[in-house]
Parts: sequence; C-alpha cells; structure tokens
Amino acid sequence: MKVPSMIRLIGTVCFLAFLPLPGHALTPAQVFDKVKDAVVVVKSLDAQGRVKAQGSGVILSPGRIATNCHVVEGGASYQAGRGKQLVSAALYGEDGDKDVCLLDAKGIQGKPVQLGRAVGLKVGDPVYAVGAPKGLELSLSDGIVAQLRGGPAPMIQTTAAISPGSSGGGLFDGEGRLVGLTTFYLEGGQSLNFAMPAEWISEVKPRRTTAAEGRSHAEWLKRAIALDTTKDYQGLLDWCQKWTKSDPKRASAWYELGCAYDNLARYDEAIEAYRQSIRIDPKYASAWNGLGNAYDNLARYDEAIEAFRQSIGINPENTSAWSLLGLTYNTLARYDEAIEAFRQAIRIDPEDAAHWYDLGRAYGHVRRHKDAIEAYRQSIRIKPKVAYVWYDLGVAYSLSGNKTAALDAVRELRRLDPAQADKLFNLIFPR
Repeated sequence: MKVPSMIRLIGTVCFLAFLPLPGHALTPAQVFDKVKDAVVVVKSLDAQGRVKAQGSGVILSPGRIATNCHVVEGGASYQAGRGKQLVSAALYGEDGDKDVCLLDAKGIQGKPVQLGRAVGLKVGDPVYAVGAPKGLELSLSDGIVAQLRGGPAPMIQTTAAISPGSSGGGLFDGEGRLVGLTTFYLEGGQSLNFAMPAEWISEVKPRRTTAAEGRSHAEWLKRAIALDTTKDYQGLLDWCQKWTKSDPKRASAWYELGCAYDNLARYDEAIEAYRQSIRIDPKYASAWNGLGNAYDNLARYDEAIEAFRQSIGINPENTSAWSLLGLTYNTLARYDEAIEAFRQAIRIDPEDAAHWYDLGRAYGHVRRHKDAIEAYRQSIRIKPKVAYVWYDLGVAYSLSGNKTAALDAVRELRRLDPAQADKLFNLIFPR
C-alpha cells in the first residue's frame, strides 16, 4: 500500500513548522527601480582633462560617493554623474589597502542608497549588480551569493555578472540594500565575480591610507581568491606565504594560508595557520570553522566540536558551522546532537538540499524512518536528480515497511543510475 496522503501531509507540516518565514524580497525590476538613482558614472581625468579611467560609483549621502580606488587611481581630477549631467568631484577619503575611496561631488543628482551588510549574507541569497559598464546606461544583472570569503566582513563571490566599467558599482540584496561594491571578475566562469563588503565603506576616514609595502590588502585577497577559485592550491600556498611574511598581523592572510594547507591535506600546518589567524582576531568565525574542519580531518573530534561551537558563538547564523558540527556528531554516533545541528542549519537555510539529506541520514541512524523519509523528500524537492538521495529514500521506505513506495524510488532511481537502482531493488526484495 502507498503511504496515505494525509499522513504524508501531516509529516510535511511537522517538518516545515520550524522553518523561518520568507522575508520580503523584491523582484529584479523593483530592485533596479529602487537603486537606479543611487548609481553613477565616475571618471578619472588626467592633467589635460582627458578621461584616464572610468568606472561606477554609489551615492551614500547628498554629495558623497563611494567607488573603488583603482577607478580614480592617478587621476588629476574627477567627474561623477550620468550622461551629460556630470559634476566635478574631489577625493574625500581613501583606503588604498581595501580599495575603497570616497568622493565629494557637490550638486550630484540622485537618491542615496540604503546601506546593508555583507555579514549575514548566505550562499544562495539573491543579489543584484548595478553599474554603468563603459560609461553607458545603467545595467542590472541578477544572481546569487556563490561564496563568502575572508572576514569578519567577507568578500562576496556572486554569479551576478560584472562588466568592464562596472567597478565601484553596487551589489544589492533582495531588498535593494547595498551589500558590496562590485570590484572585479575572473575570465572563464559565470560565478567568478566579486564585490567588496559594504562594511568597508564606513571604515574609510577623510584621509589617505596607503597599503603596506606597496601591495594592498585588497590585492592580496583578490589574488588569493582567484587562486583558490581555480583550485591552484600550491599557487595559493606560495602566495599566502608571501602575504603572511609581508603583513604578519593580518588575520585574513593567515586564514587564507590555512585554506591552502587544508586543500593540500597538510592539516597540522593548516591548524597552526588558523590558530595564528584567531590569535590576531579571536572573533574570526571563518577561521574557527577552518580550524574545526582541520581537526575533524585528523580525527581530533572533541577539538573540532569546540572550534565549531566557537564559530557558532560568534555567528549563530553560520550554516556551514552547524552543518560541519552535525557531521562531526554523526561520526561520533551522537545522533541526537547531529539532528539538532542539522535542524539549525535548515532553520537558517531551508533551501539547501545537503542539509536535508544529512538530517535524513541522522534520523535513519536512530531508526526514525518516517522522519528520514520526509527529510529525503525535502532534499529531492530542492534537487530532484541526485541518485544517492533517491537510494537512501528507497531504503528508508523499505525499513518503514512501505515496499510500494520503495519500489517507486527504484523506478525514479533507474532513470538516474541503473546500477544503483538494481542494488536498491535487491536490498528491498532479497533473493
């Protein structure tokens, strides 16, 4: 017999009861309409008044614009505006180390942006890049947060395309708040676009701050991200060794060095690098996360749990920390604690299929097969073509005594992985 639809409905309601209600998100058109008057063209002129470089900028308040320093670098004077409505601008504040500059542009027309925060973004959140590529009309590209790197306020990697001339433009969240300044992109991939965190803007003072030893923090970080993204971990190691030598008090340099060692399976060295990052900045949640992962890879599980707990204490909304904590508890057969950790990850990000799958596995270990079934079905709802989830769903149906539903899982699995489907069938109906 098939599981009665009312029972399935009740199970789904019970599962969804602890999920957060969705926030108010705007459509792409609504985001663009909200922010378009805040994004302007920024031009850097040479001594003869010729355009030397140009990019984009964001109006923070009447007469005050934020942009990337590399947009205005070496300029004798500056202009900002749209089309032919350009006004003269002057450099107000420069943090060359972070590649964020502020301009004074009295008389600039536009509505100031609403500031948001990069801290609190999650992978998968919708974001929108708005800029003026090559000084043309404003363009909007939509995407999601693909990765968050560094911190505490992280560099944002996004699938929202960034075009030449858009440097210094705005990256906005689903409510039209500025979460970053679009800064660079890497050739060869649709998700290799990056934005500086909006938090860096408020740190710029009305003075000039130069980079240590001729290379800025932003340059070091951009190159590290590029090497990591292209999986050149030996190159990342070499770069970060130079970075930590050049700027030994920079927590993010040691964190990136730890990531390099981690990806090269040099876990003891990764631990030392992460710990050095934490000594410099004890509130560096990502470094605690990396430390926990390195401990976990060395089967030092109690230390891993403590590190993940430290990360969660700093940022309770860190889905990665909750997920990794749950996986460590699973390894130790502490399944009730694993279930709670995975439920927390789902509370924060209910559309991550992996969290639902891991929760289903944990339920399976304590023979809560109906709960496991609901978790697997949620995972399949989000990603319907993952063979191993269909396999485990079939096993859970079989263990719950519902051979008909288990056979339905075999049929679905046969479309994805016939060998796995045969294995599942033989498990359900042994000869």
